[in-house]
Amino acid sequence: MDFKTINRQLCYQKYSDSTRETYLSCLKQFNTYMNGAEINEDSIKDYLYMLSNKQYSKSTINQHVNAIKFYLEKILRQKRKSYFIERPRGEKKLPVVLSIDEVQSIFKNIRNLKHKAILTLLYSSGMRIGEILQLKIEDIDSDRMLIHIRNSKGAKDRLVPLAENVVILLRAYYRKYKPEVYLFNGETNLQYSATSIRRVLEKAVHKAYIKKRVTPHTLRHSYATHLLERGTDLRYIQILLGHSSVKTTEIYTHVSTKNLQIIKSPIEEMQI
Repeated sequence: MDFKTINRQLCYQKYSDSTRETYLSCLKQFNTYMNGAEINEDSIKDYLYMLSNKQYSKSTINQHVNAIKFYLEKILRQKRKSYFIERPRGEKKLPVVLSIDEVQSIFKNIRNLKHKAILTLLYSSGMRIGEILQLKIEDIDSDRMLIHIRNSKGAKDRLVPLAENVVILLRAYYRKYKPEVYLFNGETNLQYSATSIRRVLEKAVHKAYIKKRVTPHTLRHSYATHLLERGTDLRYIQILLGHSSVKTTEIYTHVSTKNLQIIKSPIEEMQI
């Protein structure tokens, strides 16, 4: 496989940095497995069966499927109907959601101004981690109180509201750190790294004594769920999150506890 050509095609089609890294990693693993053998339907199925036997998650196997499909269709220019890949069925797991108090506790346990600015912006806007890393200074419109998220998943732009207390925090951050080009610069790189954000969040979660498995995407899930519980229409939440289908957004109706909390168990009428 010519990985330089694959990477160029991924860039040309405006795949995100994280997706490019994932596809290249999957294809390198697949290329090692094939070891020069012919790529056909049977060999692909054997490869996926091997991944399944090694206890790879369904989502990881799906990433490999998507990477292989990209290689066959976009690099080798094969027609989609010339092969068939059976995808593993998705797991129906609900996302982890933090309570308002838990989110606030995380923020209270962050002392570094830059770290607090990043995590509060992640939660208050519902952005993906890749989107916040791509934010440039001019994308923050404090006059209209909007954030312009550009070229996000699916090569789409969208606008999301900018909270007033977050603006105050961002202004303090800007005065202290004086970022250039990107809103959040790294110490040695032009952009801050996703790994650094995850580490900052992990430490804050530990200090807050939260036992849930929390990732930056958990803040996005929590933001959407809290909006729903406050009465925001599901269609607006879909737009804010940048989902192409409202069916994706409907997952938050299953984790919202607003209606569950008013349901009384029959045992409350019993003497136990």
